[in-house]
Amino acid sequence: MRLNEWIHKEVAQVLSDFLAKETQDSVQNQQLIKLSVITQFFPPDYAATGQLIEELMRHLGSLGVEIEVFTSQPGYAFQSSSAPAVEQLGKVRIQRSRTARLWPTQIRGKAINGLLYTFRAALHLLRARGRFNVLLVTTAPPFLPLLGYLAHLVFSTPYVCILYDLYPEVAIALGVIPKRHWLVKFWQHLNNQIWQSAQGIVVLSPAMRQRLVEICPQIAEKVFVIHSWADPDLIVPIVKQENWFAWKYDLVSKFTVLYSGNMGRCHDMDTILEAAQQLQDEPIQFVCIGGGAKREDFIKEVNRLGLCNFTFLPYQDKQVLPYSLTACDLSLVSVDACTESLVAPSKLYSALASGRPIAVICSQYSYLRQLIDEANCGATFDNGDSHGLAQFIRLLSHDPQLGENMGKAGRHYLRSHFTLKVISQQYLDVLQQAVLYNNAKIHFLKP
Repeated sequence: MRLNEWIHKEVAQVLSDFLAKETQDSVQNQQLIKLSVITQFFPPDYAATGQLIEELMRHLGSLGVEIEVFTSQPGYAFQSSSAPAVEQLGKVRIQRSRTARLWPTQIRGKAINGLLYTFRAALHLLRARGRFNVLLVTTAPPFLPLLGYLAHLVFSTPYVCILYDLYPEVAIALGVIPKRHWLVKFWQHLNNQIWQSAQGIVVLSPAMRQRLVEICPQIAEKVFVIHSWADPDLIVPIVKQENWFAWKYDLVSKFTVLYSGNMGRCHDMDTILEAAQQLQDEPIQFVCIGGGAKREDFIKEVNRLGLCNFTFLPYQDKQVLPYSLTACDLSLVSVDACTESLVAPSKLYSALASGRPIAVICSQYSYLRQLIDEANCGATFDNGDSHGLAQFIRLLSHDPQLGENMGKAGRHYLRSHFTLKVISQQYLDVLQQAVLYNNAKIHFLKP
């Protein structure tokens, strides 16, 4: 056996023995984790990533984890453009920096605002470095994982990355930046360094994991698939006749198809529009709730075509969601084919909780097809298959019992797989492992 192989084996054994002992000692002591979270979006912002992080942090705090969140002032809130600079929610301490709103609807504006927030977050980490023993960074904005890498280099801090989207691959797929641009090569090189130094990497779907491992095979063992979630106790099926939201927008007597969430560059809105054209003379109403880069152009196209079967509404506050999400007979989820394996739609989980059937528009290779099939909660359609989508909508509009059965099956599947209780334990395991492994390295390196 070569000397370097022997050394590697001995080091691995020492770390393994230490981790086994530490794991046994710390299972009963969740206070071992002192977590710092860096994410730009957090309530009262209505961005889905912020809402999910808040729910996750509250639950981890209830499990005994000490948490501090560094975020920014709200940039996309309903009622206020400011929130307390410092706030304590149970065991979660929230600190908010200033926020920049330069060209907020444009890509360059979002990039500049994200860079400014990243700079403020770096200063925060310098000041707070003694208060935490593990760092959680998101890709909201996508530059944040670099902070984890720098904290690891300078302070030996273990960090875990949540990759909501894979950059720069998303930017390439959307034509924002050429594939051979120098910035892409630099970004990809930096990503490899960040991912290899991370103690854990969380992605939101099996397809994202596969894509990530293809890009950087060395990190396969520390890439974890942890799905998003929804609260089935908050979002409870409500019949439309008893739903004030359905009455308010005249949806009670119409078969209603709901798209709720971001209408962004990663979402296929064209297939929805074409299906609506085929159904324009039938008692079927399409309701689009939310915003995003494609929203205004989508509205213009609806008006140009003279379609009267669309209702457009802004994002709804969290307390309205149990009513808006159930004021329909079918929920829509769409992912553009060019961004398959690069993003994962969080709206899927709230749709499952609503107890309504789901129609998913996606690539034929999407992980969503297997999920919908396993849940038996709806149907999937190729990008561009507007005829198939229209036929499915017609089928459900004439067979309410079929839709009800699919909705019940989807809700049951959510309860079994994607509740906050289930998902938070998966995050806790990853964070615990990161802390323990770092402690093991420190123990091994001591003279």
